[in-house]
Amino acid sequence: MAKILVQQADFDLSAEIAALTVDRTSIGGIGCFVGVVRDTPGELAALSLEHYPGMTERAIGRIVQEAERRWSLLGCTVIHRIGRLEPGANIVLVLAAAAHRQPALDATAFLIDWLKTKAPFWKREEFAGGASVWVDAREADDEAAARWDSMPDQRFTCFDSGTSASGGT
Repeated sequence: MAKILVQQADFDLSAEIAALTVDRTSIGGIGCFVGVVRDTPGELAALSLEHYPGMTERAIGRIVQEAERRWSLLGCTVIHRIGRLEPGANIVLVLAAAAHRQPALDATAFLIDWLKTKAPFWKREEFAGGASVWVDAREADDEAAARWDSMPDQRFTCFDSGTSASGGT
């Protein structure tokens, strides 16, 4: 069973790994990604993240289900923070557990790529001078997510229509 949380509070990486692995000796590898608020030297005061309650968790759940299907995961944790976060603060935690390292690592990369593009979060950068700007989607994030759609023999879910399609040959 996957753990999916959208919360203001920070997370404890060690505690989350312990919770994921307790009494699960079949796990042979855990992929981990921790996203952190990055500062443009001296410019960023904070990053504010907003979401649509309920919709965001459902979207993350669909992304996790797809990762579980593709890589036969033994466990998964996704925690995404919301609210006002200062530079250096944790934003997101992705843990993917599998019998072997490669599926765990691949699933982790997939999860963060799809979270960046398919989960409904809105980001606003707040600058030291008081100005703020909504963050636009980045082409590089779209390209990273698209590579998973085009992998041979992989199925993917179209989140816009709720239908499924086959990717690859």
